Amino acid sequence: MNRIFNKLGPRRLLVLGFASVIFIGAILLTLPIASETGTTTDFLTALFTATSAVCVTGLVLVDTSSHWSVFGETIIMLMIQVGGLGIMTFAALFALLLGKKIGLRERLILQESLNKINVSGVVRLVRQILLITLTIEGIGAIILFLRFLKEMPLSKAAFYGIFHSISAFNNAGFDLFGILTGKFSSLTSFTSDSIVTLTISSLFIIGGLGFIVVMQLSRTLRFKEWDLHTKTVLSVTAFLLGLSFVAIIIVEWSNPNTLGQLSWGDKILAALFQSATPRTAGFNTLDTAALRIPTQFLVIVLMFIGASPGSTGGGIKTTTFATYLSSTKATLQGKEDTTAFERRIPKELVSKASAILFISLSWVILVTFLLSISEQADFLTTLFETTSAFGTVGLSMGLTTSLSTTGKILIMLTMFLGRLGPLTLMYSIAKVKPQAKIRYPEDNLLVG
Repeated sequence: MNRIFNKLGPRRLLVLGFASVIFIGAILLTLPIASETGTTTDFLTALFTATSAVCVTGLVLVDTSSHWSVFGETIIMLMIQVGGLGIMTFAALFALLLGKKIGLRERLILQESLNKINVSGVVRLVRQILLITLTIEGIGAIILFLRFLKEMPLSKAAFYGIFHSISAFNNAGFDLFGILTGKFSSLTSFTSDSIVTLTISSLFIIGGLGFIVVMQLSRTLRFKEWDLHTKTVLSVTAFLLGLSFVAIIIVEWSNPNTLGQLSWGDKILAALFQSATPRTAGFNTLDTAALRIPTQFLVIVLMFIGASPGSTGGGIKTTTFATYLSSTKATLQGKEDTTAFERRIPKELVSKASAILFISLSWVILVTFLLSISEQADFLTTLFETTSAFGTVGLSMGLTTSLSTTGKILIMLTMFLGRLGPLTLMYSIAKVKPQAKIRYPEDNLLVG
């Protein structure tokens, strides 16, 4: 068994770990005890739900609260937690609790799982991640519990508080309000509720920043003392949030189906939430299908960019987006080096960013094309659903619930790719050849 694991390598073990948890979760969700009616759920629906939970996406075929029992909802919550933090993070936690040593092989897998540049300090990082997670989720759960206690019995308010805090921090987008306010309603009944919307949005924004950024912010709030990664993540995040907020306010202000019927203060609150949720969160306080076409297209772009590396979110990541923009700027200015915040970005990282962007865009285009064939939906809806799955967002314009078998499989594969990352999955499939010692002669090629 050890020889097999050594042969597989860190990336393939990571892919295998995620796939195993999804499969186990799907089996548990097929049990009669997992459904509200006490009947067996078909395996494809259970597998889709498990994939969505482990990949912290939030796209569902059945309403979470009305279809699944408390047992089923608990399984989904645990899968969200495991999927959000990473399989190897939990494996390392149990090893540490049992007093076992974390070997080099396990450290390499942790390095890949946490998107860390080097292997040093990964075990310490795991401890810090778990502490940060429990602290932030605990605070969020208490605030939500106190809010829900006004409308629910104590035990139900506690469960709702814990479930939605975990779902929000891990950018999962699963909710349990369908049984109270209508199936697939998400947070639309809390549009004007500042406690719920601000708590949920704060949780998924923090979760989307990445653990490395959160840890550095906990040590210092001085911009000059932040490293390049933290500066880039926070700058891009602030830029995207500000830009999308202004755009949504302008486009949706008079839309009677979204912001039009709200008071001035509620419009600001709803626009703030809507500008943040496409960054892989999946909750919505406005009806996504009722948004105007420019807003829906903006949401697609935001979902594709996604959260930040080492976070609970998906997408191509904010740093990939920033690196590609910086590289383009350098090319237009005739500069050889790609720079940001007076630091030079290595050419290897620029090439990696370009590869991630190309693979991601190619996959989204391919799946959108295939769904356009297999499903009865317009192009924008199909593109929206595909990008939501790739970015592990969970926002939907209503296509997911009516997907064909082919469509369900395509969306599951897209969620899986989006959570693991294009390069991780491609490296695990491809056979990496050793660097050739012979270099071909250079020649010119006309481009542009």
